[in-house]
Amino acid sequence: MSESNRNLVRQIFDNARFVQSLGIELVSFGDGWCETRVQPAPTLEQQHGLVHAGVLMTLADHTCGGAAATTVREGQDVITVENKISFLRPARGPAVFCRAQVLRTGRTLIFVEGDVTIESGGKRTLVAKAMSTLAVIPLKV
Repeated sequence: MSESNRNLVRQIFDNARFVQSLGIELVSFGDGWCETRVQPAPTLEQQHGLVHAGVLMTLADHTCGGAAATTVREGQDVITVENKISFLRPARGPAVFCRAQVLRTGRTLIFVEGDVTIESGGKRTLVAKAMSTLAVIPLKV
């Protein structure tokens, strides 16, 4: 992975004020993958005390974008064109993670899948599965 890809991933997280307002953090990334974390606060819960689906979708969306950004050429960026997420079980715990993996990078589209997990007692449990399609666009300077 090039230095321009590393910088792009960092910018994707550093410049996203909405993502920052949720407390989503970039944990690590490498060629074709990205991992993030959020520590749920009461303000991120829905009416039943679970992490809100919108938080989980945003976590998955942005993490998939980070993974896709590791694969583009210099001078390119990515933007989501389609997302799908399946919620498998309630999300409750001290930390929620997402690890996204690029399935295919094409000339104009990148396909990524993401696993959203909760961590409790040192063990991670899958709570949602995301699929994302991102378009390759010119990088805005």
